[in-house]
Amino acid sequence: MKQQTELDFRSDTVTKPCLRMRDAMAKAEVGDDYYRDDPTVHKLERFAADLFGKEAALLTPSGTQSNLIAVMSHCQRGEAYIVGHRSHSYLRELGGAAMVAGVQPQVVQNQDDGALSLEDIKASLFPASILFAPVRLIALENTIEGKVLSFDYLTSVSELAAEHSLKIHMDGARIFNAAVALDCPVSEIASHCDTLSFCLSKGLGAPVGSVLVGSEELIETARRHRQMLGGGLRQAGIVAAAGLYAMQNNVSRLKVDHARAIELAAALSCVPGITVETPQTNMVFCDVDAPIQDKVSKYLKEAGIRISGSLERQRWVTHLGIDDAALASTVKLLARMQETSHAN
Repeated sequence: MKQQTELDFRSDTVTKPCLRMRDAMAKAEVGDDYYRDDPTVHKLERFAADLFGKEAALLTPSGTQSNLIAVMSHCQRGEAYIVGHRSHSYLRELGGAAMVAGVQPQVVQNQDDGALSLEDIKASLFPASILFAPVRLIALENTIEGKVLSFDYLTSVSELAAEHSLKIHMDGARIFNAAVALDCPVSEIASHCDTLSFCLSKGLGAPVGSVLVGSEELIETARRHRQMLGGGLRQAGIVAAAGLYAMQNNVSRLKVDHARAIELAAALSCVPGITVETPQTNMVFCDVDAPIQDKVSKYLKEAGIRISGSLERQRWVTHLGIDDAALASTVKLLARMQETSHAN
């Protein structure tokens, strides 16, 4: 039953640049970005800043670096920032804020919808004292585990931040997925935060790069931190050209990934022993009953289907590398697994 073509649902980071994107990269006008001489980088940063309704933008090599730069630009050493216990910047970025920036994470529980409750945020704001690290920043993630933060919540948390003179940074690695799900421009979401980082290399399909947007003053500070972290770029227009192409051509198609995720979830839910969460964007999470975990894992491996997660909890991600034919093939393989389950 071995599939000839691998079906890779591990992440939207496995996407590959299309021929038109590669052509844009090959033809990109370049210069030395260290001297701010790269015209294509200028175009990308101006385009991103305008798109998000911010004054300025900074191209960075990765989302991890972009998030760390944001924390360093908002906070001084010995200060603190509030962050969710399931957030990428806390769990999967090697403790950079504490280790590199000297900024203490003040960890609160993410709610089921990914939000940080206002009461938990308030409880983390200690009174001014020589005993406590002063909190300067709230770090949100949107989307988080495929879930979208609502406008009502964003309004409430931004009002709370203003009340306590806090800044908000949003890890918006997949912010375009959130905007498509909410049917709004990304600038409407970004208006609720001071800085926002987003990835070019996930659903948008570029090979590398993230962008941090914010005020002119903060981005100028961020540029210095990027240099300190080894993120200073030279002829980066080749990378910027891919990012520009991605933002100009691959945003509207994200709704297709969302629709395919719903179709995939329906197919998974038909398999006995698998409980599926209804997807909001391009991620499908499901829980697999203990008696069938090894069997399901073996079946998927033999079928050439690659996913992330664990035996117990799986994550399937749709992306531009999963077209209608690939999805149809996957649905058929899942139907066969369902038939096998009934037969046993």
